[in-house]
Amino acid sequence: MPIVVIGLSHHSSPVELRERFAFAEARIPAALSALRQRQIAEEAVILSTCNRVEIYAATALAADRAFAELREFLVTIHDYRDPLGDEVYALSEPRSLEHLFRVACGIDSMVLGETEILGQLKRAYELARQHQHTGGKLNKAFQRAFHVAKRVRTETNIQRGSISVASVAVELAEKIFNSLAEHDVMVVGAGDTSEKTARALLSRGARSVIVANRSYDRAVALAAELGGRAVQFGDWAKDFGEVDIVISSTAAPHHILDRATLQGFMAERSQRPLLLIDIAVPRDIDPEVAFLENVYLYNVDDLQAIAADYLKQRKEEITRCEAIIADKIKPLLSLPNAPHPASFTPPTESHA
Repeated sequence: MPIVVIGLSHHSSPVELRERFAFAEARIPAALSALRQRQIAEEAVILSTCNRVEIYAATALAADRAFAELREFLVTIHDYRDPLGDEVYALSEPRSLEHLFRVACGIDSMVLGETEILGQLKRAYELARQHQHTGGKLNKAFQRAFHVAKRVRTETNIQRGSISVASVAVELAEKIFNSLAEHDVMVVGAGDTSEKTARALLSRGARSVIVANRSYDRAVALAAELGGRAVQFGDWAKDFGEVDIVISSTAAPHHILDRATLQGFMAERSQRPLLLIDIAVPRDIDPEVAFLENVYLYNVDDLQAIAADYLKQRKEEITRCEAIIADKIKPLLSLPNAPHPASFTPPTESHA
């Protein structure tokens, strides 16, 4: 029963498409149940982040049929009716396992060597395991992937000079405002990434932070940690005039800020520059707001260009990481004599 993977990532598709296929965490257990009830997979894990949506499945189906069934499942569950081509990739063993290991190690990430994806992968696996959608095959593969990721972090320099969404946000803020000393930050949606971003901005001199979250208790707790103040989620717009940097990462299925609304806010702000960091998928902020004067909007894909400037010193470590992966992947292969590629390129095996 081999492991296959099908999905979309920042390598293959823009954020406009990825957000159409994103899974809210609350929907994932039901989606996993549907996969198994339809006998597409015996075991399954769904990973949904701002940069990728992937289904890992242990299946008794032939690879081509599994790819077709999984692809149909993706488009049906998200009611997607437009044409799809190379945006969706599909991999069978051994490449599916190598892909899983590369994702866990941060080698497949937009920001090479970042560690946030490992935590996201662990949460995705644990959610599937708790609802009894994993078994011996995926349990072994994911546990080994986590072990390899730890080894890569300790034995290579893949993280040296690495950057995150938080540090990219600081780069952008300092380019726009020069000094952050006289500027306040608002966090809308108190997730891990937005918290790290707020901390990074404060560490570089931002004056204060306002936190809004659907769970007001969570907003209060985070505001206390950051030395800021919390506001009710429904009231965040009332404080818009005070802030110059907004980090938004809610789980809203629609835009929480559109062009018409922001245009009114900008008039109240006397057209002071406003930096918007939208790290939500689906996006929180209507892309049209970028056309407003003195508004600087960046989404998760926009961060890639900045991240590219920092890649050089980490790329030389990829060979060492791949050697570790190659050594640890062999025991997991369903076919002992299956060929193992010496290196890996972005997925192109099948688009069935």
